[in-house]
Amino acid sequence: MMNQILLIRHGKTAGNIRRAYIGSTDEPLCPEGLKQMRLLSKEGLSAQRIITSPMKRTIESAAVLFPGMKSVPDPGLRETDFGVFEGKTADEISSDPELGPLYSAWLDTGCQGPVPGGEDIKSFKERVCSAFECQMAKIPECATAAFVIHGGCIMAIMEKFAIPHHDFYHYHIANGAAIRCTWDGSHLEMTGGALC
Repeated sequence: MMNQILLIRHGKTAGNIRRAYIGSTDEPLCPEGLKQMRLLSKEGLSAQRIITSPMKRTIESAAVLFPGMKSVPDPGLRETDFGVFEGKTADEISSDPELGPLYSAWLDTGCQGPVPGGEDIKSFKERVCSAFECQMAKIPECATAAFVIHGGCIMAIMEKFAIPHHDFYHYHIANGAAIRCTWDGSHLEMTGGALC
């Protein structure tokens, strides 16, 4: 069994431009994000099944890339919830007398510890990878699937399933970029550099 897989990070939002922690905040694409998606659409991407998160930014991105095609939103593919850091930039958090120490403690864990009031990275990765496997079980053999999702979700999926193995942060991908892979039923293998 072999499938072609596209892992696509949504276009930018206003929060992305501010470099804020945008996870559970349901922001739409900003004009720059729409422009990114239109540019990526010129790569001629095609797929038989389009999967998104339930967030506006992924649904809107999918609509630009695959016009006229219905996408399937999967709540398991939401971005992580950044809790008390949600919607704020690193500078805003660091300068806050209450949040600053919490942020420093979280950074000291390599951003791997639980986010105060949010989601811990282990639970996030398990949720995302489980949702990915469930979706892949529904894809017919030889079909192409496009996952228009979030950067953290792509990193989690690649960390668990990509060969050769690399850690989570190795797979950071820019807004409006895509990774082409093949799926053999248990592993992903990149078939070229990131498209953007």
